[in-house]
Amino acid sequence: MAKEKLLLIAAGGTGGHMFPAQALAEAMVRKGWRVKLSTDARGARYTGGFPHVVKVEQVASATFARGGVLARAMVPFRIAGGVLGAVLAQMRDRPAVVVGFGGYPTIPALVAAWVLRRPRMIHEQNGVLGRVNQMFATRVDRVACGTWPTDLPDGVEAVHTGNPVRLAVLDRAAAGYIAPGDYPMSLVVMGGSQGARILSDVVPEAVARLPDAIRRNLRVAHQARAEDLERVVEAYAQAGVRAEVQTFFTDIPARLSEAQLVISRSGASSIADISVIGRPAIFIPFAAATGDHQTANARGLAAAEAAIVIPEKVLDAPTLSGHMAAVLSQPDAASRMARNALSQGRPDATERLVALVEALAEGAPQ
Repeated sequence: MAKEKLLLIAAGGTGGHMFPAQALAEAMVRKGWRVKLSTDARGARYTGGFPHVVKVEQVASATFARGGVLARAMVPFRIAGGVLGAVLAQMRDRPAVVVGFGGYPTIPALVAAWVLRRPRMIHEQNGVLGRVNQMFATRVDRVACGTWPTDLPDGVEAVHTGNPVRLAVLDRAAAGYIAPGDYPMSLVVMGGSQGARILSDVVPEAVARLPDAIRRNLRVAHQARAEDLERVVEAYAQAGVRAEVQTFFTDIPARLSEAQLVISRSGASSIADISVIGRPAIFIPFAAATGDHQTANARGLAAAEAAIVIPEKVLDAPTLSGHMAAVLSQPDAASRMARNALSQGRPDATERLVALVEALAEGAPQ
């Protein structure tokens, strides 16, 4: 009996890297593959949702972004140790394919795959390659992109797979859009998993400035940081607007499917969710994001006339209120934005990644 093929997934220690890695792991396990995950101690915190049959291997890794002078001086040695361990591990149990999802913990597995000439691929979630993916873009067999367009090094070609989304989002994919009108309307405000202070500063005042005909129909779901909750609740109450304000909504997919408009940061996962469900959006990219990747993430939806992008430096309540009023007072234009967003969605992103892995494996010497 033939031995099950092994997929080695390497991912850094943030949810942005780990969630698409988890989606691929789940799909490959269902196809009968063995799957291993290579990550560091931070990444191991996100492995609770992975299939129990996925073996998690913690590697020695480090980043130049944290720690003092001594810690940073030790980074190359820690990475070198991780690479040596990864080479030995891949010699003992040869992966059919190695896939990196970004972050420093992916370095050992990808270097080992390069040294041993194993089929290898990277997936970039954002519209700008992260530092590690930039290093490997010319040293892998395939580059998959979650956001399109993505800024790529000269000579590098990529496949637009999209970013995998959660099952709860897929269950709401292409949900029918109810255009804004003279009836209850829903506004969803989210700034990442923990909210964003600038949205708490600006959105309630922008809502208060809306014309009465819009404001009296509005129902707001606003995700805010714990320290901002009280003042945000008070601001909406002063404006006479019904609002649910929480640090985290567990039912965001359902809320998005019922929304007439979404105001959000433009993280890769938020972009994916909004486009797969298909909703008009106003994005305020996080100005301090590495390589300004949140602005890059929003380019595709903006170019498709599915979203409005407001840079932080020009964001204020009158500007935001004007854009909100323009969407919520024009049902035909809002419906067109929703359709355009849907056209940019990739609900089959996981399947596209699976197809790339299988194609690489078929071309690999066994």
